[in-house]
Amino acid sequence: MTMGDAPKPYDDTLPGLLLRRARAHGAKTALREKQWGVWQRFSWSDYLAAAAEFAGGLKKYGLGRGDIIILIGDNRPEWLFAELAIQALGGIALGLYQDAPAEEIAHIFQLSEARLVVAEDQEQVDKILGIRPELPHLAHIVYHDPKGLAGLDEPGLVSFEAVRELGRDQAGQFEAWTRELSPDDPCLIATTSGTTGRPKLALLSHKNLLAMAHNLGLVDAKRETDEFISFLPLAWMGEQMMAAASALLFGFTVNFPEDPDTVQENIREIGPHVIFSPPRVWENLAARVRVKIMETTPLKRFLYEKFLPIGIRYADARFAGRKPGLTLRLAYFLAWACLFRALKDRLGFSNVRSASTGGAALGPDAFRFFHAMGVNLKQIYGQTEIAGISCIHRDGAVDFTSVGQPIPDTELTIAADGEILSKSPSVFLGYYKNPEATAETLTDDGRLRSGDAGYFDEAGRLVVIDRVKDVMALEGGFKFSPQFMENKLKFSPYVKEAVVLGHGRGHLAAIVCIDAEIVGRWAESRGLTYTTYQDLAAKAEVYALVRDEIAGLNAALAPEMRVKRFALLFKELDADDGELTRTRKVRRAVVGQRYAGLIEALYADACTLHLRAEIKYQDGSVREMCGELRLEDVA
Repeated sequence: MTMGDAPKPYDDTLPGLLLRRARAHGAKTALREKQWGVWQRFSWSDYLAAAAEFAGGLKKYGLGRGDIIILIGDNRPEWLFAELAIQALGGIALGLYQDAPAEEIAHIFQLSEARLVVAEDQEQVDKILGIRPELPHLAHIVYHDPKGLAGLDEPGLVSFEAVRELGRDQAGQFEAWTRELSPDDPCLIATTSGTTGRPKLALLSHKNLLAMAHNLGLVDAKRETDEFISFLPLAWMGEQMMAAASALLFGFTVNFPEDPDTVQENIREIGPHVIFSPPRVWENLAARVRVKIMETTPLKRFLYEKFLPIGIRYADARFAGRKPGLTLRLAYFLAWACLFRALKDRLGFSNVRSASTGGAALGPDAFRFFHAMGVNLKQIYGQTEIAGISCIHRDGAVDFTSVGQPIPDTELTIAADGEILSKSPSVFLGYYKNPEATAETLTDDGRLRSGDAGYFDEAGRLVVIDRVKDVMALEGGFKFSPQFMENKLKFSPYVKEAVVLGHGRGHLAAIVCIDAEIVGRWAESRGLTYTTYQDLAAKAEVYALVRDEIAGLNAALAPEMRVKRFALLFKELDADDGELTRTRKVRRAVVGQRYAGLIEALYADACTLHLRAEIKYQDGSVREMCGELRLEDVA
């Protein structure tokens, strides 16, 4: 498909595309879901029938144009059935993260005045029932997993299948409803990450979503024959970008894993052609391979240690734009036959053609690792407010510092203060019921203020530094990006989260959370016993491990950017505690307030600190943790 002859999708809608897919390829598999160990198949005709029937049921409930309907739960076909049904009636789908706390859910219900919610299972239904007295507009709670709900008698509680049955005689009206839609109609509300407070509700149109999918596809091709695994929350803009907009536009198959714990196994079974994950997923995969190599047979360990460096050299030559020499090509052929082919298959990446990561920077070591085995991994960049994507690396032009070049039909400029501004048909309609925030985010000529600081390198690629408001300065005036340093620290497989400090101080310090799984395996391989996360994080050997990792990072940085002191927190930073957003971005104000004593101690002469911290569970209960933290210098 070339830019000249490609159809512009801006004049279509998501339900309109579903109709066309079902007519042209009705028997082709659109969705799969693994249940009870068996992959269940849904054709495009099945997809259309489910959406049309559910839309008919919603219509009989009196729902239609302009109504907001909330969806919450794990990734299931019913989420997409409901979403397309809502949009066919001119309504707006609003997805919530399945682990969102009750207070946040109540706020969004009240703001949206939603009269119906599609809640996956007993857990989500119980959560909604617990706050129902605060939701005067809510009339219907629809569930699609009946386990544990059979005997529950609550007003308005009804199964997904019952709503379909109710609307079955109206399903034939789906095409007529769809004809009344405009590409400029709002169809989706996506919650922003909410790093500084409550999430805002970004309102997007059919045109926003399809323009993004179309333009991204021009530089990162998607095909009708592709397979995609949907395992990241459908409330996230990145997953909507793939599982809804791109799948409908290009016609590839979306697969839903059986369980969050079986994702890697299911990826291997399906062998996807397209995969998109945030950096932490890629980094965890690479780290787990390294851990398993430590536990494997001597022969496999020998092959890994012998051939991985060859793959890295081959990848580095490609990154530098050089054609690998004959000797290196022959060595890589042997490495492929002895190591990388089997490793790629083991990870389920044998068919991967389009692999991308976004949301934060991915470390050079992770890029090298995956490119060494032949996975063409690229960095992308964007925001919820631009339907997910504005930049991507091009094939053969992947580098470690930039996020690539703008996708077609997207214009990026840098404001006088360094902020990245975007203009494209994918820029959102505004924030729902928040005109003040909309006016702050959109310029008079319709450009999106990203809130990120950046610049273009000599090759015209965008380099993102940090959030404009988060750029900090040491007491001597040296400016630094805490996010840049945090990403550097998280390049270590042993570090799960980090918060870098230093604004107005004499040097940088860090609060670090270890990766319990990887550090735990490291400890076990050395005969170190432990009981809890707190016990593991307090061990001197683990402190020494992290200290060496930070020292290695410091060696490649300017003196002003080096982390001088650190502490290992006795708990993970958690979204339920308000320390992270649902997309795992640090809420600096919350961390600064909650750990004020620890921060002061890191800049004092103290070697230990007795710290108390509260842990909040999803059911609202609170438990207090306390313990001694060591405060260590980095040589």
